[in-house]
Amino acid sequence: MNIYIGNLSYRIKESDLRELLEEYGGLSSVRLIVDKVSHRSKGYAFAEIDDETEAQRAINELNGKENDGRPMVVKEALPKK
Repeated sequence: MNIYIGNLSYRIKESDLRELLEEYGGLSSVRLIVDKVSHRSKGYAFAEIDDETEAQRAINELNGKENDGRPMVVKEALPKK
């Protein structure tokens, strides 16, 4: 399942996010979205967790949890329309 992680600190690194999510199961990928010019985080990311049950547990446990003083928004990522 592809999940969206938003309201992230601009200081977060992809490795920090991977470490946070790995405890929820098989992590296929983590992609922190960065500005093309400044190469600074835009404050959101996408992650692919292999098992849907584990992904749902990550969503339930991380949504609203503080990370670097900011409450994260974690939900299933929906395809672009």
